[in-house]
Order: sequence, then C-alpha cells, then structure tokens
Amino acid sequence: MIPELAPAKACAAKVLIADDEPNIVVSLEFMMKREGFEVLVARDGRAALEAIRREHPRLVLLDATMPGMSGFDVCEAVRADADVRSTCIVMLTAKGRETDMARGVGAGADAYVTKPFSTRDLVQQVKDMLAKDTAARALATGSAGAGELPKDMPA
Repeated sequence: MIPELAPAKACAAKVLIADDEPNIVVSLEFMMKREGFEVLVARDGRAALEAIRREHPRLVLLDATMPGMSGFDVCEAVRADADVRSTCIVMLTAKGRETDMARGVGAGADAYVTKPFSTRDLVQQVKDMLAKDTAARALATGSAGAGELPKDMPA
C-alpha cells in the first residue's frame, strides 16, 4: 500500500520592507503577513541592500530617503547586481514631484508610490506585481503549464 502524501504547502513570497519610519513598517508588516507573505524588515539603506543580497526577496517596498544609503542608491545597486537584479522594487516616498518620480524610475524601480498611501491598494499592487513576475518567470523558463497556479504565491 502506498501512503498518501499531504499536498505540498506553497512557499510564501518574501517581501522586504525597507523604511526608517516605525509606524509605516508596523502597518505594512501587519498587512503583508496577513496576506500570507514572509516579511523581512530593514531600517536603513545599507541594511536593505544586505538583506536583498542575503535573503533574495521577490519584492522590496523601498523608502527613497533612509539613513546610511538612499533608496535610490539601493535600487541602482540592486539593478547592477546580476544575482538580485530581477527583484521587484516599489519605491515608497513622500517625494511626489515629477523629477523625484523620474529619478526613482531611472534608478530601476518597477513602481513609485507616494506617501501617504492606502495600505489596501499597496497590498493589491504587490500581489499584482508578483503575479505578473511569476507569469513572466514561468514563460521565460517554460516551467508552468496552462492554468497552473504559481507555487510560490500565497493562496
């Protein structure tokens, strides 16, 4: 008799929250965990870059202005590093001028969100970006069958 195997549990996507504002970190961490993501936190730019290189999160919520190293500089460093350049990056910032947005996109951010923002809308944007990224990776590798759900996305 062959024992029945329990269905494999999907791995939660890792999301790094890189922000020096405690209230924003607490709020985002709660929301992301509630949605089933594995959440990492960095409180300054250098710690964020180290965490990205060490932990390989799928997505980073990156504050533009942090101590040690700006979010713009972190973003540029990530895009220049072949090991982590495919990481999705959402810049979070109070800097809402067109020149600031252009700088964020120019640094390699996939999205630019100005503070204050709706946490619910941001969570949906994160889910949408990760679903799109998962589909693109599956197409690139030819690994997902038609109608197959991504294995690393929370249900």
